[in-house]
Amino acid sequence: MAKRRRKNRTHARPSEVEDIGPKPPKSFVLRSGPVGKAVTILSRDLRKVMEPNTATKLKERKNNKLKDFVHVAGQLGVTHYMIFSRTDTGTNLRIARNPRGPTLTFRVLKYSLIKDVLRLQRTPKSPGSEYRSPPLLVLNNFGGENKEMKLMTSMFQNLFPPINVQNMHLNDARRVVLLNYNSETQTIDFRHYCIGVKPIGVTKGVKKIITSELPKLGKFEDISEYVLREAFASESDVEDGPDSTVTLAQNYHGRNNRKSEQRAIRLTELGPRLEMKLTKIQEGLCEGPILFHSYIHKSPEEIKAQEKARQMKKQEAAVRRKQQEINVEKKKAAAEAHKIACGAGASKPEDEEDEDSDDIKEHSGDDDDDDVDDEDEEDEDEEEELEAFDDESGDESNDDEE
Repeated sequence: MAKRRRKNRTHARPSEVEDIGPKPPKSFVLRSGPVGKAVTILSRDLRKVMEPNTATKLKERKNNKLKDFVHVAGQLGVTHYMIFSRTDTGTNLRIARNPRGPTLTFRVLKYSLIKDVLRLQRTPKSPGSEYRSPPLLVLNNFGGENKEMKLMTSMFQNLFPPINVQNMHLNDARRVVLLNYNSETQTIDFRHYCIGVKPIGVTKGVKKIITSELPKLGKFEDISEYVLREAFASESDVEDGPDSTVTLAQNYHGRNNRKSEQRAIRLTELGPRLEMKLTKIQEGLCEGPILFHSYIHKSPEEIKAQEKARQMKKQEAAVRRKQQEINVEKKKAAAEAHKIACGAGASKPEDEEDEDSDDIKEHSGDDDDDDVDDEDEEDEDEEEELEAFDDESGDESNDDEE
């Protein structure tokens, strides 16, 4: 008898799924208008930073506008937009909250791509599984009391999912995004790193043996030669101080990184790099009144006049929109009436068709009677002619006899 195959449940029922808290923020990294090849690559690099909560393979077309992405953002749960654009003065980055704003505009002063950062490293890092979890966020010197500083801090914090120390897995801490604010130049430095751990208190050769597979020892007579060859302290060994040493609370990825082991934290830069400056804050989604501008400063009277003009413009647009809707309804009604009229003219009612058929039948009957009368008259004429012919022929025969 064949063994019956048992099917195991591979997913949980909807009632069995636990509530894991608020949904993580999701983002769209876009390009607005022609930006050039370098900025296009920069937008792709920034998508890798925002993984896995972003559309990595999002494709923009030349005729796409922001409203096209807003229509689909609600269905996909998108909360933020990061839009690159290029003007005559330089490259700009707009970070906007969906769907009602605000929008922060930054001037990108300098930037370096991922390939440029890796090219400068002696042993570049090629991450793979690190992008399966979102990065951690570290803000430095964002403690100002200005309204624009508080709003900027809140915007950066909401770009990434919050950390729940109680339920967080240590393996999810694989990357970190560092934002440093320089109060003197009022610029922001953006850095992206990969987190790694290394053993402490041993030489570089022993670290390679502990953290990786056994190296090739064909050139050495004893393993001690390999270990003692790199017995001197390197730059990374000197950094193993108490400030960079931690005790693992859980098992961490990598070889021999078990719980309660002491390890030194290593940060390897992945890129890209950005140096940017806040230039403008708008109330709405890439529109609305300007709350802050680093170059243009207006008086309260000018701000009120500008707001009044904006409200009037908004009311005029609403009136035009309403009038357009009325005109559209009129055109639809006229089209329906024309359609009904054309349909009535093309097909007559059944009563009229019956009357026409009766007229045709009566007319055909009259024609038949006329034909019969004509035939009778013709027959009578023929009979009269025959009688007249007979009379004449009789007279002629009598004359002959005489």
